[in-house]
Amino acid sequence: MNDLALNRRELGDLQDAHQLFEKTLAARRRVLGEDHPATLWSMNSLAVTRRRLGDYHGARELHEQTLAARRRVLGEDHPDTLWSMNNLAETHRSIGDLQGAHQLHEQALTAYRRVFGDNHPYTLQSMDNLAVTRRDLGDLQGAHQLHEQTLAARQRVLGEDHPDTLASINNLAETRRALGNLRHARELHEQALASRRQVLGDDHPDTLTSMHNLALTRRALGDFQDARDLLEQALAGRRRVLGEDHPDTLRSIKDLTQVQQDLGELWP
Repeated sequence: MNDLALNRRELGDLQDAHQLFEKTLAARRRVLGEDHPATLWSMNSLAVTRRRLGDYHGARELHEQTLAARRRVLGEDHPDTLWSMNNLAETHRSIGDLQGAHQLHEQALTAYRRVFGDNHPYTLQSMDNLAVTRRDLGDLQGAHQLHEQTLAARQRVLGEDHPDTLASINNLAETRRALGNLRHARELHEQALASRRQVLGDDHPDTLTSMHNLALTRRALGDFQDARDLLEQALAGRRRVLGEDHPDTLRSIKDLTQVQQDLGELWP
């Protein structure tokens, strides 16, 4: 049941994954107890799924419980504890607590490097998350440097088409857009979108994110028609896959409205 939930989540089927993770967690609590590592693993997985569904406050509460329990049961440097720290940091970033997220990500990255080394996939994930948080805080140069390091390492360790490598391409493109390097950002977003369609499929949430980000980059370049067309596709996909009230769906609605105003199709 747990493995099926994981597969469904990675395929982008978040609602079914959430239901399966809730059932798995309830069963593990009943059979194994509250503090069993497998129970804590289910808590973490359910919290991650809630965050991806846009339930940021519910995710934060569950991640805080999981991190406290893993520190007590497994210790500060256990891989599961570090993963909980990383996931709690991501939830803080989603809520808008950027300073709290940055502090947790720096702690996690230091520990990952000490425990796993510089090139382990967990370390590279931590680097990527810290870079995104630095970008959100306005440290664009620091974010860009860290994204470039992470992408080069992921290409070397994981390969060109690994989903984590594609995430690094997307994130580097977003940072270049924020720096005003629009043409290079567009090239990277086009590369990420094409690869995500091939590897993950058209309706995967990550593919829809690439579509949305490419649209925003084209808008910044003044290509309003293509931006509108891409945002309409992204919005339709997000409504179908994530639902009307997901934060990403609402973001697509907002950005599509702005592009329609650019084109004179709507009054501001």
